[in-house]
Amino acid sequence: MTAMTPPTRTQPDLSYLLDHTSHVLRTQMAAALAEIGLTARMHCVLVHALERECTQSELAEIGDMDKTTMVVTVDALEQAGLAERRPSSTDRRARIIAVTEEGARTAQRSQRVVDEVHERALGALPEGDRETFLRLLDHLATGHLSTPAPTPAPARRARQRSR
Repeated sequence: MTAMTPPTRTQPDLSYLLDHTSHVLRTQMAAALAEIGLTARMHCVLVHALERECTQSELAEIGDMDKTTMVVTVDALEQAGLAERRPSSTDRRARIIAVTEEGARTAQRSQRVVDEVHERALGALPEGDRETFLRLLDHLATGHLSTPAPTPAPARRARQRSR
């Protein structure tokens, strides 16, 4: 048997670098927010619902959540007394997610937690590189890497004829 030679890498593994650091940052964020009884999704909903009147569907799109996850998240916020579903002031058919006073206080607190996690991550970089890193990452996120490529439909196996 002949030894196979792996392909020669010509570029750094950008996918790994972005995936790994994103994963670790999410775990750190989850742990920090859990200390105040929130998830990252709950924080996202509270903060964005405070910005303007949003329906559950609009908030799901902002937070990149599917409908089921959004329902579970809003249910948890309602149970905690942090938000509630209310009729929209502009469309009587729609329901919005309204943040309670306790929810607004919690959003302020959770934003401080989020900012601290981000500050610690950026603090690991040399001070002179932080602004450049953020500017370049934003450039990728709003430019070349702003829109996902269409995902091909999964291949289906042909049905077997029953005999």
